[in-house]
Amino acid sequence: MTTPVILALTAGEPAGIGPELCLQLALEPRQAGIVVVACKTLLADRARQLGLAVELHDWHPGQTPDTRAGHVSVCHVEGCASTVAGRLHAGNSQYVLDTLTTAARGCLNGDFDGMVTAPVHKGVINEAGIAFSGHTEFLQELCGVERVVMMLATEELRVALVTTHLPLKDVSAAITPERLTQVTRILNADLKTFFGIEKPRILVAGLNPHAGEGGHLGREEIEVIEPTLDKLRAEGIKLTGPLPADTLFTPHWLDNADAVLAMYHDQGLPVLKFQGFGRAVNITLGLPIVRTSVDHGTALDLAGTGKADAGSLHTAIRVGEHMARCRRAAIAGESS
Repeated sequence: MTTPVILALTAGEPAGIGPELCLQLALEPRQAGIVVVACKTLLADRARQLGLAVELHDWHPGQTPDTRAGHVSVCHVEGCASTVAGRLHAGNSQYVLDTLTTAARGCLNGDFDGMVTAPVHKGVINEAGIAFSGHTEFLQELCGVERVVMMLATEELRVALVTTHLPLKDVSAAITPERLTQVTRILNADLKTFFGIEKPRILVAGLNPHAGEGGHLGREEIEVIEPTLDKLRAEGIKLTGPLPADTLFTPHWLDNADAVLAMYHDQGLPVLKFQGFGRAVNITLGLPIVRTSVDHGTALDLAGTGKADAGSLHTAIRVGEHMARCRRAAIAGESS
């Protein structure tokens, strides 16, 4: 019998919709073992506010999570200063980071097969005097890796990014042979390890309109992107491009690809979010652990109303479970 996957689910910003999404999830029976990493008082208060009939159970490493409908296994984290829905409290900031640390360390030591994250509020964490630029960078530092890659995915499309949260004026200088090489190798390797794709087929977008039009609309393709892709092809990586981004996202190209590599944030993600907003998942590649996340923010205006949509969380868990199983298979293949 296949060993069940155990995923850590961090509840995110206490004032946001994360805690209630975790509770909504618990109203249905689950295949994967889900352990909510959060303050039990926060979850209990939100359940009472929403009138949700759930039972909270303390979970400790080595235990099997409760997958019955209406039951929540909780890895309790101390330090939540306020449980009021919709009202940010800077005193919760360290607690939020502690939930991430608990989940990530649990993945690293084998207590969890992966982690799924509900949204956090970067602004209030920084207002508390804690430097924090996001989940991705936080987990990169905690896991001690040099480079991570952001990839968003739906059931039909995967889009990874060479650069992420940069002003547009800084993107060109950031696309160096070293960075493009690192990102492409990580994407190729993790499509194999976490998605079970033996020979990934990757479409690469150009930076400029018409992929530079032979140098008439920019020379980044000629001077950086094309030479780097040629070297990576020599390593056996299956790459097509650089392609014009305005025609890359069409069935002619996508039907024969496993992922798209976009040069910057707003080149690839608007297409993906138009195609699947609310059922997309944010994935961090390059880590030694599985990490997926919802594709939306804290939605403070919806917190405590019971109107939050858990669709993206369901997708994040489903993808996280799939990635964890593929990783197990890859590790078993390496050791056999």
